[in-house]
Amino acid sequence: MSDTLQTVGRMIQEVIGDDWDLDQAITMETSFGDDLELESIEFVSLAEALKDEYGAEVDFVGWLSTKDLDEIIKLKVGDVVEFIDLCRSSS
Repeated sequence: MSDTLQTVGRMIQEVIGDDWDLDQAITMETSFGDDLELESIEFVSLAEALKDEYGAEVDFVGWLSTKDLDEIIKLKVGDVVEFIDLCRSSS
């Protein structure tokens, strides 16, 4: 498991809090909609956590704003991990 995936997975667990299913592993294929059932307020919390962790280097909100609703619904953890890794490698 990559460091980025571990970090994002930890953030997701913190954002979901008590509703987290301890038996559910977060992988690159885990979807925010179907698997995690992340609500919009949880997306906002995740965006804040990503900003705190990576700073302006990773503009998650800007990246997310380029997506249409269907893309956001189908978004997977791996999409976010790949975006973060791309941002970090190009800076």
